Amino acid sequence: MPDLHLDQALLPGGWARDVRVEVSAGGDFGEVLPGGDREGTRRVAGAVVPGIPNLHSHAFQRAMAGLTECGSTAEYGFSSWRERMYAFLARLSPDDVQIVASQLYAEMLRHGYTAVAEFHYLRNDPGGRPYAVPHEMALRLHEAAAATGIGLTLLPTLYRVADFGADAPLDEQRRFVATVDEILGDSVALGRALAGNGNRRVGLALHSLRAVPPGDLADAVAALNATDPTAPIHIHVAEQVTEVRACLSWSGASPVEWLLGHAPVDARWCAVHATHMTAEETRALAASGAVAGLCPTTEANLGDGVFPLASYLVAGGRWGVGSDSHVSVSPAADLRMLEYSQRLTMHERSVAGGREVHSTGRALLEGAWAGGAQASGRRLGAIRPGFRADLVVLDTDHPSLVGRDEDQLLDAWIFSGEDTPVRDVMVGGAWVVQDGRHRKQEEIATAYRTVARRAAAALCSG
Repeated sequence: MPDLHLDQALLPGGWARDVRVEVSAGGDFGEVLPGGDREGTRRVAGAVVPGIPNLHSHAFQRAMAGLTECGSTAEYGFSSWRERMYAFLARLSPDDVQIVASQLYAEMLRHGYTAVAEFHYLRNDPGGRPYAVPHEMALRLHEAAAATGIGLTLLPTLYRVADFGADAPLDEQRRFVATVDEILGDSVALGRALAGNGNRRVGLALHSLRAVPPGDLADAVAALNATDPTAPIHIHVAEQVTEVRACLSWSGASPVEWLLGHAPVDARWCAVHATHMTAEETRALAASGAVAGLCPTTEANLGDGVFPLASYLVAGGRWGVGSDSHVSVSPAADLRMLEYSQRLTMHERSVAGGREVHSTGRALLEGAWAGGAQASGRRLGAIRPGFRADLVVLDTDHPSLVGRDEDQLLDAWIFSGEDTPVRDVMVGGAWVVQDGRHRKQEEIATAYRTVARRAAAALCSG
């Protein structure tokens, strides 16, 4: 493809004008030259920023959004949401999952996410049996990503038991359960199937300490290290107060304390949520080099709590954002929720940016770019040679952005209005959103409506 000429772009060293960018045939950035000439290039008007990695997603839950806001026979908290989730997923086929994921990924792209890490635990058929191809469901997520053009880190997920103390899995959890060997087999098979695809990465997820006993956790990490010692590892940890209490009762330690004391947590790891930590645990997680995977709109929806962002930043902690259950699919909405939750808790403003930073929006985005890329195990989040050619073009004539410049554009994107000012999106050198529309938007939406209507009818009749 011809070189790009970006009117205005945010580079690692700051904002630059007239940036000539080479994109390789393989979809990576080549030379990036501020002040470059326009000859033979394709002009890109507007403000160009790196694509945002979404570090935590359960794609099938997109079709549940808005259907869990009613009463339950269970205690009305996370357990009530989980009860409805079990009922919902019992009806999903591989075709359904692919259709739902395609709709989700198209929506993510239109809002500025260019890559997603799929924490994939919906593995078996409704009877708990593996499909003929055991990693069938993961392949369907890959097909959805291919159809929409989004980058994808696939994380086959180990899920063994119902709760701390190795309780047998519930019948409702049979679609999740697999052995260590089976999950590592999925990971290896997916790695082979997707080898050479610059928009793909395969790693491993451990569902949680309650669902993965210590021996299985150790075996899975050791086996992964033997096959791919650079692969990302994700785990849900310390999401709810009830989980912390149960872990203390089981082990005498809180979830983050136990994880850091019993697993080789380092920069390859993503501790998803990590909402409830002591001050000491906050400093220790930051020192480990792991990424805290924050999902503010989902955490707010479930009533989980508020992550201790200010103290985590002081400790030098790395973080990124994910849309998790997809009650929102907008990075701007999750970053805004993250900042506002801090302001409401601390009674201060500009918590993520701090007093010395002039742009809270830029501080939030820089955290999301760096942490999301690290948790995805891919070279993302910067317009620089050798990184994936993922771009988001902001429409500077959009009502939310008009009259703003440079960092003011970022602040306005995050903190002004609900209508997305994202105009165009490139992933791996290919334009997938242009003039605010995904290239397959109507085709995908038509298929999704059928699945969504059936899912809503089934849940709402229960």
